[in-house]
Amino acid sequence: AEGGGGGGGGAAASKLPLREKKNWLINLLYVRQEFKECSEIIEEMLQESNGMCEYAIYVKALIKRQRGQVQESLQLFQAATVINPHNVYNLKQVGRSLYLLGKHRAAIEVYDEAQKVSPDDWEIWHNKGLCHMYLRQYENSVDCFSKANAIQRHDVTFMQLGKVYALQEDYKSAIDVYTEALEFSPEHAELLTTLGILYLRMGENFKAFDYLGNALTHDPKNAKTILAAGSIIQDHSDMDVALIKYRVAAVHTPNSAQLWNNIGMCFFGKTKYVAAIACLKRALYLDMFEWIISYNLGLVHLNTGQYASAFHYFSASINLKPDFPSSYMYLAITLSRLDDFANACSAYEKAIDMESDHMFHLNFAITLFNHGDTTEAKRQYTMFNDLYGQLDEDQRGSDPEVAEQSKTLGRLLMGG
Repeated sequence: AEGGGGGGGGAAASKLPLREKKNWLINLLYVRQEFKECSEIIEEMLQESNGMCEYAIYVKALIKRQRGQVQESLQLFQAATVINPHNVYNLKQVGRSLYLLGKHRAAIEVYDEAQKVSPDDWEIWHNKGLCHMYLRQYENSVDCFSKANAIQRHDVTFMQLGKVYALQEDYKSAIDVYTEALEFSPEHAELLTTLGILYLRMGENFKAFDYLGNALTHDPKNAKTILAAGSIIQDHSDMDVALIKYRVAAVHTPNSAQLWNNIGMCFFGKTKYVAAIACLKRALYLDMFEWIISYNLGLVHLNTGQYASAFHYFSASINLKPDFPSSYMYLAITLSRLDDFANACSAYEKAIDMESDHMFHLNFAITLFNHGDTTEAKRQYTMFNDLYGQLDEDQRGSDPEVAEQSKTLGRLLMGG
């Protein structure tokens, strides 16, 4: 039993078996998750022992926490600690309950006390690392997780250590941690997925796809992995294969906003606009604060000529994420189509202030030309050419429509 009490002289020793006589039954019922029967035995034992049966209190606290009554569980674990202050299991559970209540500093203090009793317990170091991570004390967190791994390696510690590095945007260190973890657990699907997503974030799509594909061989129905792998397939314009992948994920996570967003953009790539809007609106219903969904709905409505709706969605996207420059460019195009030239120019200028992208200058030049401002259009066109000339051959060839539009605009401007 995890929480058995100690005994002193002869009188205490003779009472001890009576006080602890049903610990085995409490343990059996708890392990079987027969909590109702277990609680009845616990109450009976606590009455018999005048509330001094440590193990009964300990298991009662575990049941309370299992039922979401974390504050009550904390009080019970504290009571068990009063009965037996040197039992490290009681201290660890007090720390755990404080952690679940968001009292991370108090939890660290309890774990420090627990380490005086058991200095080489990996679980205490791991849980201290979690508390430091939530307090954004990342150096302390890394130190705790590293010490936990030095005592005993666990996949969960590697996962959290990598997460701390990722939170600091130190992706190289995060990748090193996950790669080391894979040496001990090469078939761990979640580790493979996390590595794949990290490489995807770093723009290394081939490595990302390799790890995600490996993860899918071990866990072919993992929705998170399918979503990441599908997004790479989708980026390579293979919409049908991506949709087949998403179909599997939809069975397991039908309420995933990211999934419906990606399915919607697959249909958009296949020019099935009605299906695209239906899927994106479902995604928006599931997560109305995800800016990319509003942004994508804006793109689809812009393509279908529904400019008022496009304006609504681009505005919503900008409100949720005001630091994404492309949103301002598409908002500018929409305003231009709605004949609001002054606000369109303001939106273009905002986008260009944030990032000097060749597409911003080209679209601004086209809008200016269409509204008769050829002088400013020529200036923007020159800036476009400067930036376009700095692109490599592959980047220029990725969108032939850009080259075509720039040639047409160049002829019109030079002719004008």
